[in-house]
Amino acid sequence: MTLLLIGLVLFFAPHLIPMAPARRARMLERLGENRYKIGFSLVTGLGFVLIVWGYMRAPAEPFLYAPWPSARAVAPLALTVAFIFLAAAHTRSHLRAWFKHPMLIGVAIWALVHLLANGELRAVWLFGAFLLYALVDLVSAIQRRAHKTFAPSIAQDALAVAAGLGAALLVMLLHRHLFGVPVVAWGW
Repeated sequence: MTLLLIGLVLFFAPHLIPMAPARRARMLERLGENRYKIGFSLVTGLGFVLIVWGYMRAPAEPFLYAPWPSARAVAPLALTVAFIFLAAAHTRSHLRAWFKHPMLIGVAIWALVHLLANGELRAVWLFGAFLLYALVDLVSAIQRRAHKTFAPSIAQDALAVAAGLGAALLVMLLHRHLFGVPVVAWGW
């Protein structure tokens, strides 16, 4: 469990820096943009590796609560919506224009459905950390008015929906193979 927790700290600590714009500006001034980005990538990359490794090594028990009975039934739809939001974050779509921060909304949906479907301690740490981060960063981004304005395009909406749907179907297909838990009956 220790590796998982260290990984979460290493992954999220750099992600919290933009919530303090003055601190981020000082770091950029001191390090330069390239060194800042390289450091960010190295620390978060190491954190991600430790999250995966730590989660795999952490015991499945104890169970803190029983999963919500309908969570697994709702998961395919919720995760499809989450993946569409994640894809929309990288487009000039109406979805991005309307919701301003679709990536954070997608991460929150993804984390919440996993929390509802899983009561293991390690899962609560993992998905709880992602949900907490997404909510805190969403509030911060709204307060800082940290969003870009652009002219949205229907073609970009179609791209976001197609990419999100494709990614969701791929994850559902491979979820049992990759994570040991089936999401849909046709997955392997």
